[in-house]
Amino acid sequence: MQKNDLSQRCHAALNRLTKWRSVFAGWQLGTRTTDDPECQAIRDHREATILLRVEHTALLRLLLEKNLIKLEELQHVLIDEAEKLSKDYEGKFPGMQATDYGIQYDRRAAETMKDWKP
Repeated sequence: MQKNDLSQRCHAALNRLTKWRSVFAGWQLGTRTTDDPECQAIRDHREATILLRVEHTALLRLLLEKNLIKLEELQHVLIDEAEKLSKDYEGKFPGMQATDYGIQYDRRAAETMKDWKP
C-alpha cells in the first residue's frame, strides 16, 4: 500500500466517523436546520470529541501493543487522573459530588445552579 493511499483511507475513515456528529446534535437538540448556531456548536463539539476519542484510543493501543506501557500502569494512572478531575469538578460546582450512583447534591448546589437556564 502506498503512503498516499493510506493517507486517503485514513482521511476517509475519519471523515466517515465524524458524520455521527449530526446524530448526536439531533439527539441533544432535536431536528434543527444546518445553519442553526446552537446546532452548529453541538456538531463542532461532537466532532472534536469523536476525533479525540479515536486518536486517544489509537495511541493507547499502540503503546500497549509495543509494550511501551503496561496495562496495570495505565489503570493506576487512569484512576489517579479520574479522581483528580472529579475533585476539580467539585470545586467548579460547589455542592455536587460524583458517587458510584450518580451526582450527590448538598444545600450549596442550589446556589451553584441558581443562574442556570432551564
